[in-house]
Amino acid sequence: MSSPFHVSSPVHGTGRPKSQFTYRQLSLLTSYSASSPLRVIAHIDLDAFYAQCEMVRLGIAEDQPLAVQQWQGLIAVNYPARAFGIGRHCTVTDAKKLCPELIAQHVATWKEGDERWAYHKDAASHIRTHKVSLDPYRLESRKILALIKESLPSDLQKVEKASVDEVFVDLSAQVHSILLQRFPELANPPPYDDPTEKLPVPPVTALDWQADALVDLEDAELETDDPDWDDVAILIGSEIVRDVRAQIRRTLGYTCSAGVAGNKMISKLGSAYKKPNQQTVIRNRAVQYFLSDMKFTKIRNLGGKLGDQVVSTFHTETIKDLLLVPVEQMKLKLGDDTGVWLYNTIRGIDSSEVNSRTQIKSMLSAKSFRPSINNREQGVKWLRIFAADIFSRLVEEGVLENKRRPKTIGLHHRTAGQTRSRQSSIPQGKMLEEATLFELAKALFSQIIQEGQVWPCDNLSLSVGGFEDGVTGNRGIGAFLIKGDEARESKTVSREGSVGPSTPAHERPEKRRKVDSSGIQRFFSKASGGDSNRGVDDDVAEADTAKHQIETREESPNRTGEEPTPITNYTKVCRRCDARLEDAEALQSHLDWHLAKDLQDEERGSRIFANDRSTGSRSQKTAAAASSSSSKKSTRGSTSSNHKLEHGQSKLKFG
Repeated sequence: MSSPFHVSSPVHGTGRPKSQFTYRQLSLLTSYSASSPLRVIAHIDLDAFYAQCEMVRLGIAEDQPLAVQQWQGLIAVNYPARAFGIGRHCTVTDAKKLCPELIAQHVATWKEGDERWAYHKDAASHIRTHKVSLDPYRLESRKILALIKESLPSDLQKVEKASVDEVFVDLSAQVHSILLQRFPELANPPPYDDPTEKLPVPPVTALDWQADALVDLEDAELETDDPDWDDVAILIGSEIVRDVRAQIRRTLGYTCSAGVAGNKMISKLGSAYKKPNQQTVIRNRAVQYFLSDMKFTKIRNLGGKLGDQVVSTFHTETIKDLLLVPVEQMKLKLGDDTGVWLYNTIRGIDSSEVNSRTQIKSMLSAKSFRPSINNREQGVKWLRIFAADIFSRLVEEGVLENKRRPKTIGLHHRTAGQTRSRQSSIPQGKMLEEATLFELAKALFSQIIQEGQVWPCDNLSLSVGGFEDGVTGNRGIGAFLIKGDEARESKTVSREGSVGPSTPAHERPEKRRKVDSSGIQRFFSKASGGDSNRGVDDDVAEADTAKHQIETREESPNRTGEEPTPITNYTKVCRRCDARLEDAEALQSHLDWHLAKDLQDEERGSRIFANDRSTGSRSQKTAAAASSSSSKKSTRGSTSSNHKLEHGQSKLKFG
């Protein structure tokens, strides 16, 4: 393989030319610092992912038109089918008129009474008894993410799953390592040991971008200028991404497009610039030209209400025109934070970091009924499917190995535009089973039915949340009943099985006072009544008509961490504290917090109750040797001084 660098003779001595970048900025690459102008971020986006999954599964030729069908609509269309003018807004009938050879593959479904999803040939005509399953695509997505991580050095990678079919990768640390290998002079200490000293210029005069789609510079004559270290870093990043994409193609059979740039926003725009199966590189000095002819509504967070507001306020849709607006005018019209964010964004400035978290926070399984269901038996059948659906995903999360498990379960019921929700905790301390989820769901369903006016039911959804890591190294009660060598051996194995030091006291689960359901449930009837969860996505939203909403349920409400707070569109309100949330899942997560807080407050109140009784007993003993009047004063003084009441508590009166 030929070198991508054309080397010139480096200039030695004190008169050697200097780069615009410093030794400190180079070293910042190792810590993935967003402030380094040399950072390299890639966005890898699978091409028509759901359609590709079906093509790979069925062994269909790449030039065969195919669309993924859900009921009578399309949720994904491959590129050969798009050439016939077929889009996701077409019906199956209209699509086949445009392309009679089109393969319309229906998504997998859960069939009423079955214990697992499957591909059913007649699913499209059984919307009443089938529920969409996206598990096949989630499974393939996990394979791709795992392969991407395997393709990168384990100690030099930072990967963020942005959705089911897209990934951000911060390549900065790996690029830094390769830079030191190819240019050993960069490993030398800076002159005078001053990290603010400028780096020497790269000993190269031209860079070979191979088959990449390289975004041009605004002034073509600038291409004759020698590259600086940011250009070299981007080139190395593009080589890494090209190899990753090739590995995905060879191993799993999927094509993907990619964008390579200096931040997340530009790399994401780059991956969509040339599709399918292409790679776009946006050098730092090409960013402004890349954005100039683009509509700002293509940028994340500017395609919705905020984008409409900007268009109506400044009477333009193009970045080129918006660049003429002073920052003070943007702050005046949009507010300080949003105005500054917009001013920087249209100039390609983005300091958001790649977040390597991949663990999900909640899961949801839902079904919209057309026609509506009208009795408990019908609802229970669907609850069984929801429980099986969620449990199958929990197994993938490691619930059987006690790696992770949810703490709460919630049921949402919608009728005549009104949503009722009920929530409860999932029993801890024993293996979580599908039957447990089903029984809990039925109990919540019964609570909702008891309120009356629940039929006909238009939508049901079951969710779990509050995930926590499992505890390892615990011994069952049988280990305490054995004797002699067997007991010592068991104790040794238990110690060896533990990871790290013993759990700190504040993290240990504590005993909880048993309460009947009527007590704690009163906290949730207020929070979840009315329309608090209106808009829970149904089967249509479960599929890729809104693929990012689907993954939001499984991961964080904030997938990329790019959204600035001032421009969030709040649609949900907590009835307990008036907090405003972005969507139904954010509200559910917020209610999980209330649940945990209530349990914590209840435990704290129980402990104080016990302490008060103990204090009262000691006071009575003291009173035996003193007058009755001084005894009462002593008791009151002791209680008030030692037990300050917390917010929400009240004094307990004893007879």
